Amino acid sequence: MTLQLYLLVAAALLCIGLYGALSQQSVVMLMMGLELMLGGIIVAAAAFWYFVAPGGTGGQVLIVVVITGMAVEMAVGFAVVTALYRARQVDMTDDAADLRG
Repeated sequence: MTLQLYLLVAAALLCIGLYGALSQQSVVMLMMGLELMLGGIIVAAAAFWYFVAPGGTGGQVLIVVVITGMAVEMAVGFAVVTALYRARQVDMTDDAADLRG
């Protein structure tokens, strides 16, 4: 496989995630869209690392940092969603926006 095919898959994941993040009203679905976008970034970073500098470890470190960031984002996001639902019975983004101020 070539670098272009990997980048095409990464772009497809990014676009699907962007569509999911912008079109969904459920907070959980919004977070899933964000995870798909980060997955696309991981695929692109891994492809660049593999094809440009396979001997270096910088690409591997970047991928591990992004995956760690994904795990932290999901943990914090689900904690916020759970707390919001327990406090106000809110699970949609439009309802959560009314809680400001």
